[in-house]
Amino acid sequence: MASSSGREQQLLQTFVELADTLVVGYDIVDLLHTLVERCALILDATDAGILLPDPTGTLQVVASTSERSQLISLLQLQADEGPCVDAYQTGRLVTVDDIAAAYARWPHFAAEASGVGYRSMHAIPLRLRNDTIGSLNLFRDQAGPLSPDDAAAAQALADVATIGILQERALRHADIAREQLQHALDSRVLIEQAKGVLAQLEGIGFAEAFEQMRSRARNSGTRLSVVAEQVIRDAQRR
Repeated sequence: MASSSGREQQLLQTFVELADTLVVGYDIVDLLHTLVERCALILDATDAGILLPDPTGTLQVVASTSERSQLISLLQLQADEGPCVDAYQTGRLVTVDDIAAAYARWPHFAAEASGVGYRSMHAIPLRLRNDTIGSLNLFRDQAGPLSPDDAAAAQALADVATIGILQERALRHADIAREQLQHALDSRVLIEQAKGVLAQLEGIGFAEAFEQMRSRARNSGTRLSVVAEQVIRDAQRR
């Protein structure tokens, strides 16, 4: 785990990078993926992910650092139980020091999360004043609590995610906030489809397929969703 001074430096670098990203026309999907990757690194988590509600209020996985963290998040949503769901519904930090001991509270979540190797999990609400707009979730392969320093850092990163989603213009116009959320959700579906197409065509894993698309998007200055559309169109022409 990084030292206190090392983590502070990583946090500062992350905030600077994300501040540079938060400009007109920024790619919300890439922003959130960058954020969960930095969360996993800075907070010594095995994986991290972000959930946001769609227009009907149903939570959806928008960004995750691995397929298994995405799977466990989806299972929580399907079962309507688990730390992610509780953090979103209550607007409070939900920490699970030992997933195996949480069976009585969340039987489906505890069984499935333990089955893929997770031993602890912590869900941080994404809040704007009194409104909760999603959750930032940390998964660890070791049991143990979230330290006060980690909790403070996690909340700071969650606040950055909230700013990235809503930004100043969304504070003034609620319809823009809904558009940002819908764009992230719609783009995620498209990207997932393209990942599968590219993985099958190239004979590679989903993670590598995503990184290929992400690199292409960054190198060309194109949104991830546009690159995903191109991947799907190219595959259909073959």
